[in-house]
Amino acid sequence: MVKKFTLSIRLFVILASIAGVSLLHYSTPLTESVLHDILQRLYYIPIILAAFWFGLKGGIGTALIVSILYAPHIIFQWGDRPTMETEKYLEILLYNLVGGVTGFLSAQERHRREQLEKTAAGLEESYRTLQQQSERIIRMEEQLRGAERLSVLGELATVLAHEIRNPLGSIRGTAEILKDDYQPGDKKFEFLEILLRESDRLSRVVGDFLRLSRPQPLVMNLCNIADELRGIVMLVTAEARDRGLHLELKTEGDLEIVGDRDKLHQVFLNIILNGIHSMSSGDTLTIEAQRARNPAQEHAEIEIAFRDTGLGIPEDFQEKIFEPFFTTKQDGTGLGLAIAKKIILAHKGRIEVSSNSPNGTIFTVFLPSRMSPYGPGEEQI
Repeated sequence: MVKKFTLSIRLFVILASIAGVSLLHYSTPLTESVLHDILQRLYYIPIILAAFWFGLKGGIGTALIVSILYAPHIIFQWGDRPTMETEKYLEILLYNLVGGVTGFLSAQERHRREQLEKTAAGLEESYRTLQQQSERIIRMEEQLRGAERLSVLGELATVLAHEIRNPLGSIRGTAEILKDDYQPGDKKFEFLEILLRESDRLSRVVGDFLRLSRPQPLVMNLCNIADELRGIVMLVTAEARDRGLHLELKTEGDLEIVGDRDKLHQVFLNIILNGIHSMSSGDTLTIEAQRARNPAQEHAEIEIAFRDTGLGIPEDFQEKIFEPFFTTKQDGTGLGLAIAKKIILAHKGRIEVSSNSPNGTIFTVFLPSRMSPYGPGEEQI
């Protein structure tokens, strides 16, 4: 409805302009040659407007209308002046030339604008899709972190299972000795049979649990630290933006190591999310990866620093944060950093923390830039 109204207004403006200029032209005495020159050039206004608004057809169509209306004026009013008549016919030629060229250029510009609008709409749709996928991946990463917490719990449970197995064996041996003192049919003999069966069942449960909770081997391959960090930053950008935080990533070009990409990904994501959750709106998390020379080692190290401007960590807690189940969060399990440290140590690296509470925290991960690739199962965590 609005588009039709706009179209009608534009047509009215063009036609009214042509009619107004023509009436003035025909009603102006021929002695006013200067005024006639001005009026004949006013015809360019509706021609150019029509070309801009309606493209090539609009420009040429309006030029033809102007030519038809202007031609009788030349024939009947300037016919006795051959020199002026020729000039006026050249003016008509210019009307059509200007209408055609301006209309063509306008049509080309409109086409390019439509293509840009389509491209922009496609990019916007792609961005929305990518954002939804990123948020979905973030939720999956959170679930993965939960699985890592369960992994540590599984290791603790493994230790407990070993501790249970030893006294369980003593209990079973004692029951077998006591069983020899009683004959089948004796009530105590039946109780000892039950004790032995339950001991065997509990031993099988513990054995099954131990097999399920075996340590997983590292899968060592070439890994580009810069690429991993860029991918993680892309994943957490939506959450950081929702919290009003700023993320900055600074990396060098060649930061390849031999390592387990998935495990290192978990470490970096854990540290970044910890930083995000410790900051308030307006704070900044800076991630910087570069080569650093360690004089104590033969080869250079890769240093990855995570600097946040959050609450910081009190000095008394800095030695405890890598211990399992130590946490300052109400809903935390205290397992994330313990897992991270274990993974980094398995890669022959180290992780350090420094904090100037309440002015932020710096986690620094050092990884050897050259490592001998372990075969599957040769290095475990």
